[in-house]
Amino acid sequence: MKKYLALIAVLCMGAPAYAADTVLMERMTSYEIRDAIAAGKTTVIVPSGGTEQNGPAMATGKHNFRVLANAQTIAHRLGNALVTAVIPFTPEGKYDPPTGHLKYPGTIGVPEDVYAGMVEGVVRSLKLHGFKNIVLIGDHGSDIAGQDAVAAKLNAEWAATPVRVHAIAVYYRGDMAGDQAEMMKMGIRREEFGNHSDVRDTSQMIYIDPAMVHKDRLEASNGKNGVEGDPRHASAAIGKMLTMRTIDRTLDAIKKSIAPR
Repeated sequence: MKKYLALIAVLCMGAPAYAADTVLMERMTSYEIRDAIAAGKTTVIVPSGGTEQNGPAMATGKHNFRVLANAQTIAHRLGNALVTAVIPFTPEGKYDPPTGHLKYPGTIGVPEDVYAGMVEGVVRSLKLHGFKNIVLIGDHGSDIAGQDAVAAKLNAEWAATPVRVHAIAVYYRGDMAGDQAEMMKMGIRREEFGNHSDVRDTSQMIYIDPAMVHKDRLEASNGKNGVEGDPRHASAAIGKMLTMRTIDRTLDAIKKSIAPR
């Protein structure tokens, strides 16, 4: 709870700034949510994260804190949206023997059908209370298939209703080539890029919540430390650039998906 409140404090004091009103449903009463929907906030963002090892320097909650912060910014910029609690667990591989990140302490994985079932249950609950556009974003690669499947299933089931589910895969898939080009303009070398806890990953976390990264422990991949790439030149400036690019393209994708057809 202290870490959660610390995140909110950081977001309110620094990057990015927020209006006084909250968009976080967890911090609202049932009556406040009811009144917000009645006042026109009929879009809701369902952020999914993941709880996994991120090497010796970055906390296991990276995906959850990052997607929450980004979802808040997106909701404020949309102007008519709220944000649910983060779905914190996602498929991470096999248990016996463990594969992928499950080889490392702190990683918590769930089966694919369990994750998809959780997303579906959340979406069905939101429909009951009057939300019309339910937006799914995932900060972890294994969030995407389940979100796509749930959106396809429920959009078919609810075709005769005004409710739509929008799985916004571009939030995660993004523009890797473009991001890397921008980082290279800021002094990062191509060989520093990786797929996990690298300079890109680490910079975003330093920008969003620097307390989640122990800079004195940053080290390049050595095949054993859970890092893929080299995060040692990560910075808040790079993180801000990457975060804004993610938010801008996600916001654009949401608006296009929600637009009348």
